[in-house]
Order: sequence, then C-alpha cells, then structure tokens
Amino acid sequence: MIEVFYTDEFVLPLPPGHRFPMQKYRILRDKVMASNCSGTLSVPLAATAGQLALAHCPAYVARIEQGNVSADEQREIGFPWSTQMVERSLRSVGATVSASRSALQHGAAVNLAGGTHHAKHAKGGGFCVFNDLAVAARVYQTDYIANVVKHAKRQIPNVLVIDLDVHQGDGTAEILENDSSVFTFSMHGEKNYPFTKAVSDLDIALPDGTGDEFYMTQLQAALNQIENCFKADLVLYVAGLDVHHADRLGKLALSDEGIKLRDQIVLDWAAKQRLPVAAVMAGGYFPDLEHLTDLQLGVVKRLAEYGEHYVRQVYSRNSSN
Repeated sequence: MIEVFYTDEFVLPLPPGHRFPMQKYRILRDKVMASNCSGTLSVPLAATAGQLALAHCPAYVARIEQGNVSADEQREIGFPWSTQMVERSLRSVGATVSASRSALQHGAAVNLAGGTHHAKHAKGGGFCVFNDLAVAARVYQTDYIANVVKHAKRQIPNVLVIDLDVHQGDGTAEILENDSSVFTFSMHGEKNYPFTKAVSDLDIALPDGTGDEFYMTQLQAALNQIENCFKADLVLYVAGLDVHHADRLGKLALSDEGIKLRDQIVLDWAAKQRLPVAAVMAGGYFPDLEHLTDLQLGVVKRLAEYGEHYVRQVYSRNSSN
C-alpha cells in the first residue's frame, strides 16, 4: 500500500475570480478516500529551513516567510502573500520530501499537490514559491549521506526528474544546472510558459496541438536516451494533466487514453530498472474539475499498482538470494 500525501493547507484562500483551481485538491482527496486504490492518506510535515536551504537562497526563503515580498513578485508568483500562502508552500515541498522517502520503502508514493517546478534558487513564479523537486532530490541525497555512506563506501545516489507537465521545469533546471547527480528531463509545450526557457539536461519542446501518437513516440525515445547515459536511483515524476486537450492553458491535445498511456510508458520504463517513483500532480486547469480529478485519480491508481508490483519484485529478489 502506497502513501498519498494531502493536507487541507493545499487549498489556499484566493480572491474571487482567481484562475487557479484550488478546489481540485479537495475533490481529488475525496475521490482517493472513496476509491480502492490501495493508498493511505498521510498529512505531510512542512519543509524545514534547512531542507529549503539545500535548493534555495536562505535570504529568499526568509523574505517569503516574513512577507517581505513586493507587489511585482506577488504578481509573478501568481498568489497574493499571506501566512496561508507560506504554509501551503512549505507543506507542498514537505509532501514531496515525504513522498520521496516513502517511495524508497514502498516503491511509489504520491503528493496530491507539488510540482512547483518554476521556483528558482532565489525567485518564485508561475504559482510556484519553493521548488519541491529540487529540495526533495537534495534531501534524499543528504539522508543517504547521513545514514548510509558512513557504513559503506558508495557515491551519492542519482535522481531522475521526469517532468511531463505542459510547462517547462525552468526552475528545476536552473537550481540543478551544475549537479551531475540529478538529471532533469522536461517535455513541454514549445510555445507555452515560461516563454524564456532554461536548459535542462534533456528538453523536448512540443508544437501546439501535439496528440497521443507523436507524444508517446517522443517520450519513449527520450527515456531510451536517458537509459543510455544516466543511472538513476530514484525517479521524481511530474505527472501534470495540463497536457490534456481539455486544459485551458495547455495547448496540447492528449486524450484520456493518452494520459493513461503516458503514465504507463514512464512506469514500465521505471519497472524495468526497478526504480522507486515519487509522483506529484502538478498542473491541471480544466473547466470541468470532475473530469480533471477523475484523470488524476487514475494517476494515483497506476502509482499504487506500480508500488505493489515493486514490492513483489523486491521480495522475490530478496527471497532468491
């Protein structure tokens, strides 16, 4: 059984008419609780200052926490500053840190929020304040150094970020630019936000209107390329639903079946290499939140199935030794 991380702090009170669909988190939470997806809901702790400092400028973190944020910065982030905004941001990062730790034990885990991949070392943007992916990758490596390296001689573990949100993970790429232990892969809309792209370890920019067939061909080829050049120990999977044709901001054209196939390609590839997978929900801006959260529930169910398969695989391997 995998852990699914959620807190009501994810649902930030926003001014009337704000375009971010905050209620999707509660709707998805309710569907997870009502389903038989073999997942248990867990409330994440807030990320600590020490954890955030692994990826962010401490002065930037302090300014956010203290509310020393200009009107221009708030517009760029996309949320007005409030103590609730700070708590939401800390919990979102904490949920991905917790999901990563849980995935190492159970094969998979899911943060029902997260995917704040536009947050840079000292700057927020695009509804992202702190970068949960960069922080989680660094926390995993720090945990390993503290708990494993002192008992055995082995290099720092490698993390693969598979970012399939429709928007490029520019903040993740910037923070981890010179870190050879973390491979950043982003497949995104060529003409979508951010309009000035960063440089990931592997970027695939897709034209507007990209549908299932071309998307899957590009994804499989990219994973094959990564397999030949990078040995991962953990996958952080950004499972954004804004690649779907119904998304208001996405500009791509994946179908319901395409979303399922996308996830399956990623998980089949990870299974072949026996990799734990921590997933985050990231973007999704459908007018119909029932449709959006039905698709997101499918992602959670596929991760739960993957976790069960992973545990059986590990148990079988250990039993044969």
